[in-house]
Amino acid sequence: MQNDLIIVIAVAAILVVLSFVFGWFINSKMGRNSLSVAKEKAQSIIDDAEKEAKHTKREKLLEVKDEWLKKKQEFDTEVNAKKQKLQNHEKQLESREESLEKKYEVVTQKEKVLKDAEKTFTTQKEDFDRKHTELDHLISEQNVRLEKIAGLTSEDAKKMLMENMVNKAKADAAQSIKEVRDQAKIDAKKEAQRITIQAIQRTAVDHSVESTVSVVQIQNDEMKGRIIGREGRNIRAFEAATGVDVIVDDTPEAVILSAFDQFRREVARISLERLIADGRIHPARIEEIVAKVELELDEEIQKEGENTLIQLGLHGLHIELVKHIGRMKYRSSYGQNLLQHSIEVAYLTGIMAAELGFDTNLARRAGLLHDVGKTIDRNVEGPHALLGYDLVKKYNEHPIVVNAVGSHHEDIEMEHPIAALVQAADAISGARPGARREPLESYVKRLENLEAIAKSFEGVAKTYAIQAGREVRVIVEPDKVDDVFSDRLAADIAQKIQEDMEYPGQIKVTVIREVRKIAYAK
Repeated sequence: MQNDLIIVIAVAAILVVLSFVFGWFINSKMGRNSLSVAKEKAQSIIDDAEKEAKHTKREKLLEVKDEWLKKKQEFDTEVNAKKQKLQNHEKQLESREESLEKKYEVVTQKEKVLKDAEKTFTTQKEDFDRKHTELDHLISEQNVRLEKIAGLTSEDAKKMLMENMVNKAKADAAQSIKEVRDQAKIDAKKEAQRITIQAIQRTAVDHSVESTVSVVQIQNDEMKGRIIGREGRNIRAFEAATGVDVIVDDTPEAVILSAFDQFRREVARISLERLIADGRIHPARIEEIVAKVELELDEEIQKEGENTLIQLGLHGLHIELVKHIGRMKYRSSYGQNLLQHSIEVAYLTGIMAAELGFDTNLARRAGLLHDVGKTIDRNVEGPHALLGYDLVKKYNEHPIVVNAVGSHHEDIEMEHPIAALVQAADAISGARPGARREPLESYVKRLENLEAIAKSFEGVAKTYAIQAGREVRVIVEPDKVDDVFSDRLAADIAQKIQEDMEYPGQIKVTVIREVRKIAYAK
C-alpha cells in the first residue's frame, strides 16, 4: 500500500516535472515568436519612417528650390528694371547733353550776332552823333538867316508858332471830342442792345414748337388693319371719341394723328399707343381707354400748374386758375408753347419790376396769367385778353393783375405801370429770334438766300444749306481755290452772311476742297 503511494507520488512528481518542462518549452517558443514579430514590426516602422523622411526631405528640397527660383526671378526682374531705368536715365542724359550742346551753339551764335550788332550800333551811333552835330550847326545858321529875312527874333517866331499850334490843337481837339461823342452814342446804343439781349437770354427757356400732327409708331403694317377695323368701325369710333383725324397711309410702321387741338392730339396719341400695346381694339375698349387717358391728363394738367407756381415762387391762386395754367402746356401761339412763353414773360416782368421798385410777386403773377384767356374753350368768342380779364376777375385776383391781363393788348386802359411791363415783356418774348416759328415760305426763302450768298464768291462750285439752315456747305473748284485761301473764303462767307441776313442762333460755314486724280490701267 505504501509502495503504491510512493509510486503514485513519484508518478505525480514526474508528471509535474514533465508539465513544467513542457510549459517552459511552450513558453520559450512563444516568446521567441513574439520577439521575432516585434522585431519585424520595429523594422517596418523604421522603414516607413525612413521612407517618410526621404519623402519629406524631397518635398522640402523642392520647396526650397521653388523659393530659390522665385527669389531669383524677382531678383532678375528687379535687376532688369534697374537696368532699364539706368538705360532710360542714360538716354535722358544723352538727350540733355545734345540739347545743351545745341543750346550752347545757339547761345554762341547769338553772342556772335550781338557782338556784330553792337559793333554796328557803335558805328551807327558815332555817325548819328556826327550828323546831329552838323544838323545843329545847320539849324543855327538857318535860324540866323530866317531872323534876318523875316525881321523877327527866334523868340517872337516861336511865340507866333505856338499860338498857331494851340489854335489848331483846340480845333483838332474839338473835332476829336465831337467824333468821340458821336461814336460813344453809337457804342452806347449797341451796348444797350447787347445788355438787353443778354437779359432776355438769361431768362429765356426752351420753346417747344408744336406741329399739327403726331406720329405713332406701330410694330408692323398688319396693325393698321386692326386699327381701321371691320368696315372702318374702329377708326370711326376712335375719331369720334378723341376728335382727332387718323391718317393711315403707305407710311411704313406709322400712323399719323392730325388735329389743331394739342390736348386732344395728346389724348389720342397716348390712347392709341395703349390700345396697340393691349391688342384689344374695338369701339367699347376705345371709349374706355380714351376716357381713362383724359382723366390722367387732367391730373397731369393740375400738377403742371402747381409745379409752375412753385417754379415762380407764387401761391394763393384759385384752383381753377391753376388748372388753366396747366392747360397752357397744350396750347401754342405761332408755334411758341404758351406755358413756356408765359413763364418767360413772368420772369422778365419780375426782373423789370425789381429794377423799378414795384412788387415783384404781383409782376410775376400778372406775367404768368397775361395769356390765360387762350386756354378758354375756343367756342367762346372774344379777344383772349378780355376773356382772361373776366376769368381772373371771376376768381378774385388782385386788381393790378386783372388790369394787366386785360390791357396787355390795349383792349382796356392801363391803370398801373406793371401792366406796361407785362406788355413789354410779352413783346420781348414773342419777338426775339427763334421764339416763334417762321412761315414755310420765309424759311425756304432764307435757305435760298443763304445758298445764294455763298455762291456769289469766286471759285465756289456748289452750295448746300443743311440742318434747317444752321449750316451751309460750300464746294469749291480746286483749280481756283487752294487750301490757304479756303480758310479766308470760309471767314468771308460767314462775314457776308452776318451782314446781309437775319437768323436765329448761328450758321456754320464749311468749305470743302476735293481733288480727284483718275488714271486707267489698260
